[in-house]
Amino acid sequence: MLDKSTLEQETQNAIEWIRKYVEKTGANGIIIGNSGGKDSATVLAMAVEAIGKERVLSVAMPCFSKQTDLEDAKLVAEAFRVPLLKVDLSNTYQEMENEINCQIPQSLTQEAIINIKPRLRMTTLYSIAQTLGYLVIGTGNLCEAMVGYTTKWGDNSSDFNPIGNFTVEEVLAIGKMLGVPEKILQKAPSDGLGGQTDEEKMGIQYSQVAEMIETGTTDEKVKQEIIRRYQASKHKRRTVPIYTFERKNYLLEL
Repeated sequence: MLDKSTLEQETQNAIEWIRKYVEKTGANGIIIGNSGGKDSATVLAMAVEAIGKERVLSVAMPCFSKQTDLEDAKLVAEAFRVPLLKVDLSNTYQEMENEINCQIPQSLTQEAIINIKPRLRMTTLYSIAQTLGYLVIGTGNLCEAMVGYTTKWGDNSSDFNPIGNFTVEEVLAIGKMLGVPEKILQKAPSDGLGGQTDEEKMGIQYSQVAEMIETGTTDEKVKQEIIRRYQASKHKRRTVPIYTFERKNYLLEL
């Protein structure tokens, strides 16, 4: 983990980066998916510091979710005095699953079903953002990215991401620094998609992922699992491959 003074400085740098990015793009504000978790709460706090609460909009998007998650989202919004929209995606999700299952020879796999939810949420955020002239801010941390614990074209999609190079432990420290409610910071990391915490699903701890990032070592069995996940999820961290050949393109020279 970064030492305290470095983390404090990088936090201020990231907040300034948000402010400049919004200014450079000419966006009217920032929209964020407010899950009631530590990552989105910390990013929300950073956004408020950067451009002010009047230009930050949070959106809760329950989809057969726990009531406590919505309550936590409200707690975060109230703590930083930003609006909270509620867009319930439960019926949309169910209708989509049913319609697809009617058209293919076998039922959707459990993993495919789970990934519909974050993709619907991202569609919701971008629909509102485009209408209001806002930017969608990302909330994925470095540990999640390194092991691919993210949905392609779902929660790993955004216009920009201020915590993508911070580990889970560092995000928690930033959240504490910026006044995120303690209840949120103590909440076990969970994507809210399968009834288990992130670490239960993966069988590894974020602290072990951070250890690998920072030192290259951890328990040997866990190390091999982290490497496997890192290798298997490279496609999530890359731009879409395209077939290329030698040709003139004047636009690339601008």
